[in-house]
Amino acid sequence: MAMNPKSMLPLRLGFHAPIVCAALAAVAAPCYAQNLMPGGMFRLFTSDAAVLEAQEVRKDLPCTVTPIKPTLGFDLKFHTGYEVSIPLKELAGDGNQLTMVFRVTPAGRPDSGDPTDATVLSQRMSVPALEDDAKGDAYLQGNFEVGEGKYHVDWLMRDRSEHVCSNNWDIEASLPAKDKEMALDITPGNVQQADTELFREEPRAERAQQEAPLNVKVMVNFAPQNALSATLQPLDTNALVSILRSISREPRIGKFSIVAFNMQEQRVLYRQESASQIDFPALGEALQSLNLGTVDLKRLGQKHSDTEFLTNLITHEMKDEHEQPDAVIIAGPKVMLDDSVPQDSLKQIGDLHFPVFYMNYNVNPQAVPWRDAIGSAVKYLKGAEYTITRPRDLFFAWSEIMGRIVKFKFGRTGASSSSQ
Repeated sequence: MAMNPKSMLPLRLGFHAPIVCAALAAVAAPCYAQNLMPGGMFRLFTSDAAVLEAQEVRKDLPCTVTPIKPTLGFDLKFHTGYEVSIPLKELAGDGNQLTMVFRVTPAGRPDSGDPTDATVLSQRMSVPALEDDAKGDAYLQGNFEVGEGKYHVDWLMRDRSEHVCSNNWDIEASLPAKDKEMALDITPGNVQQADTELFREEPRAERAQQEAPLNVKVMVNFAPQNALSATLQPLDTNALVSILRSISREPRIGKFSIVAFNMQEQRVLYRQESASQIDFPALGEALQSLNLGTVDLKRLGQKHSDTEFLTNLITHEMKDEHEQPDAVIIAGPKVMLDDSVPQDSLKQIGDLHFPVFYMNYNVNPQAVPWRDAIGSAVKYLKGAEYTITRPRDLFFAWSEIMGRIVKFKFGRTGASSSSQ
C-alpha cells in the first residue's frame, strides 16, 4: 500500500524506575538512538498496513496510549501526538527495538477516503538490555503538527518479536470564534512532522516591492521566566524564537538588526547588523554560550551592575545609529531590578524619530502585574508595551505593531513631503 508520508516524528523515551537508571548509564547512546525510517517513497510493511486498516485495539504488546489534544503553539501551529506507557518487564531481555507507525488522515476532504491522502509517520527506538524482573514502566511520547480541521489517527507499536499494540482515535484542531482571523503557519487539513530544529534557517520571505522596505532593530532578552533559573527552558526559547520568526516573515521589512542579550549574565550574546534576513542558525550557535548557573566574580562587587548594563544597552542601541531604524522592538521576559534605568540617562538619547515597542513575554502576568525595568524605560521613551502570554497575543500584538510602524513612517513621510 503506497502512502504519501511527510516525514518522521521525534519521539522521547523515558524510564521511570530506579533499576533502569544504571542500565541507562551504561548504554545511554543505544537507548536514545533514534533511527528514522526512510522518507519519500516509503511503503508500509504488509503486516503494519493490515493492522492500521483493521482499526482494532490490540495489546499483544501491553501498552496504554493516550492521545494529546491539539494545542496552538507560539509558532502558530497546532501541536498534537500521543503518550504511551509500557511495563518494563515486557521489554526485558538483551535489548529490544520498538517501532511506532501511525497514519493521520484529514476528514472533510472530498478525497479523504483515498488512503494516499493520509500522512504516515514512523520511528524506531532502541531499548537497552533489561532484567526479567525490571519494575516500573517506560514512557514514550510522539508529536506532530496539524492545521485546523478534524483528523483520524491509526496507530501501532511493535517490538522485535512482532508483538503489537494498536489503537485509533479522532482529533480536532480549531480556533475559537474570536480568533478566526488569525493566519496560522500551517494550512487547514495539513499534517507535518514535529519541528526539532528550533534555529533552522528561515525560508526567504517575498518582500513587498510597492513601498520602501522598512528597517527594524530587534533586541531580544534570551532569559528564562524565572530570573533565578539556571537554565533557559525550551518553552521560553520556543516563544522568543517564535516572536523573532513572526517579525522575520513580515514582507514589508527589508532590513533587520538583531541584538540578543541576557540580563542574568549581563552580556550581549549575538549581534547582526542591517541584514536582509535573520540568521537563525548563527543565533542558535551563539546561545549555546549561555551559562546561567555561574556568576562573574567581577559583578559580585559591583552594586547595581544589572541596572548599569541595561542602561548602557538601551542608550547605546537607541542613540548610536549609523542608519536610523524605522522602529526598535524589544522582546523578552520581565526584568525586575532594584533600580530603574535612570531618567537622566534616557534624556541623553534625545528625541527619537522612530517608535519603540516592548513585547513582554509573560506566561503568568498575574504573578508579576507591575511594570518592569524595560517597560518603565519604554514608557519614558513614549513607546508601547504588549504582554505576550498566549499565541493569540503574539499574532494580534504584531499586527498592531506593524500598523503603527507603517503609519509612523509613511505618515511622517507624507507630512514632510507636503511641507516641502
